[in-house]
Amino acid sequence: MESKKIEVLKKKNKMTDKEKKILKVAFYILAIFCIAVFSFALTPKTFQNDTYYTIKMGEGIREYGLDGVDHYSWHNLPYTYPHWLYDLITSLVYDFAGGYAGIYILTAVLSIILGISLFFTNKKITNNPFVSFAITLGQMYLMTDYIAARAQLVTFILFVLTILFIEKFLETGKKRYAAGLIVIPIIIANVHSAVFPFYFVLYLPYIGEFVIRQLLDAHIIYKVHIQYLNLRVKIENNRLKKASKESVSKYKEKLVTLNRKIEESNNHFETFKIKQEERRKRPYKLKIENQSRVKWLILIMIICIFTGLLTPIGDMPYTYTLKIMKGNTTSSINEHLPLTLIEDKPIMICLAVVIAILVFTDTKIKLRDLFMFGGLTFLSFVSRRQISMLVLFGGMVVARILSDIIYKYDKKSTEQLMKFMTTTVGELLTILFVFAISYYMYVPNINAQYVSTSGYPVEAVNWIKENLDYKNIKIYNDYNYGSYLLLNDIPVFIDSRCDLYTPEFNGEKGEDGKYSGQDIFSDYMNISTISTYYENKFKEYEITHVITKANSKLNMLISRDEDYNRLYKDDYFIIYEREAENE
Repeated sequence: MESKKIEVLKKKNKMTDKEKKILKVAFYILAIFCIAVFSFALTPKTFQNDTYYTIKMGEGIREYGLDGVDHYSWHNLPYTYPHWLYDLITSLVYDFAGGYAGIYILTAVLSIILGISLFFTNKKITNNPFVSFAITLGQMYLMTDYIAARAQLVTFILFVLTILFIEKFLETGKKRYAAGLIVIPIIIANVHSAVFPFYFVLYLPYIGEFVIRQLLDAHIIYKVHIQYLNLRVKIENNRLKKASKESVSKYKEKLVTLNRKIEESNNHFETFKIKQEERRKRPYKLKIENQSRVKWLILIMIICIFTGLLTPIGDMPYTYTLKIMKGNTTSSINEHLPLTLIEDKPIMICLAVVIAILVFTDTKIKLRDLFMFGGLTFLSFVSRRQISMLVLFGGMVVARILSDIIYKYDKKSTEQLMKFMTTTVGELLTILFVFAISYYMYVPNINAQYVSTSGYPVEAVNWIKENLDYKNIKIYNDYNYGSYLLLNDIPVFIDSRCDLYTPEFNGEKGEDGKYSGQDIFSDYMNISTISTYYENKFKEYEITHVITKANSKLNMLISRDEDYNRLYKDDYFIIYEREAENE
């Protein structure tokens, strides 16, 4: 009787397939809603510098086409539009869909799409909706500094979809996922050609795992050793045929010894294969999977190498990264600097937690995941710009590890949590929790302006346009607000299109492999950091006016220089006129 009662209770507690399906659908709706709210809250209202030149570049494309000429600085430089399609779309939104407000809404929508794409990709990788939901919220939080009205936000989405399509293709082999993988790099090459090479980085962990598995399964070392012994047997047999009567016994002994070694090697080989299969079944740190469809993935990647040609900007998808690495912008711009413990504490804490899990638990990690996580960690220490990729794809690895731990020790826990979260009380508590943290994240946006008056010369620009012949002067400006001047039709000395102002992009490559051209970026860095040499460069460039921040080193020196007349001053910016007789 007791056993029957227990069985009845188990049946009551056990959900049917239909109930599980309803539970998942209900949880997906809740998760998508919460992720959408949180992603919207993370979207900054105040734009970064790049947004302003993006709008203007798009307007320029509509007016001049992709003519390869920079119309907005006064240096008469060539320009190659590294994200021309995003620039065009942004300018259309700005002009016809609400100005700054339209761009803000577009950015928020892209942020929401990124969050939802992450959730479904994590779910595919883990097959655990609850873990996927929790990890996605964490990933989006860590992505806060990278969510902006920039082309990179679109490519984040495309990269996440790339992993989703790879995983789907490896599981099902369906052609539509292969087609998606071929289309994505075409979009990337036109939306943000600078990151085109990274698309192929996402394939490498899968291919690396596949190659290593093939090498292990081939048992090359054993096979080579046995082939070597067989060759020696053949040699000794030939010697035996030609040997004298006195040497026959010696060669026969060698042959007996060699045949014994071959037999021993064969036995060792078979034992090794058995042990290898046993190890694969037992928990250990590293798991190497055998995915036969990876060979088709290699073919897809090869095809995609040529998709960068399907763009009107020439070889930019292939050459941009190489050129930028040769220049000095990577050592001067903050996002290109290495990851540091002081500035990136959340990332460091997450890395420490992941390493601790791998070291102190018997959790398996797939070789592809190790390649992905380890490779992106290394790239992040080289350049902070890659932290975003570590968060996106390293987060997927973490999701898989956590899911494996949960399934190993308590399979039903996540199912029970999901069941509770889809009850009326659970939904209310979940929504209230997400709304609370979303409100906390959104607070800075409540009274924020699209254009920061402390960071950008809003009033100074109005004064320039009213009081100066700004089309016919040569104004020196800072890198960080050059794009805002550019948007307002004021020709600039420099802006955040850092590539434009380096010889690698505006010059020509010599026989020695070095580029000759205008190194305006280096001159700017010298003026802004070693300001005592500003006058020499101002003479060289024939500067007529200077706009600078009130608290800058340059202003401290110019304010004491009798050759500079102050024309304008507000709380943040000052404009000077440089005396013409100094030329």
